[in-house]
Amino acid sequence: MSTTTLPETDTRTETTDDRPDMFHYVQKDKIAESAVMGTYVVALCGEVFPVTKSPKPGSPVCPQCKEIFESLPPGDDE
Repeated sequence: MSTTTLPETDTRTETTDDRPDMFHYVQKDKIAESAVMGTYVVALCGEVFPVTKSPKPGSPVCPQCKEIFESLPPGDDE
């Protein structure tokens, strides 16, 4: 039996517009459930979607989510 390393594949889906994929702020306790069960989460900006991938350092973040998150009082991010 031999082993082979498969090349990295790009699994991004193309959209009809040229917006970059952005990551959104959602409730921490809903992320795992969504990723496993396929349930939908609601981002701070109101976007509704199932969690399908996790952000990498430097990934673009939704500006609306970021603005809302930064305006929350300290301690509300847990």
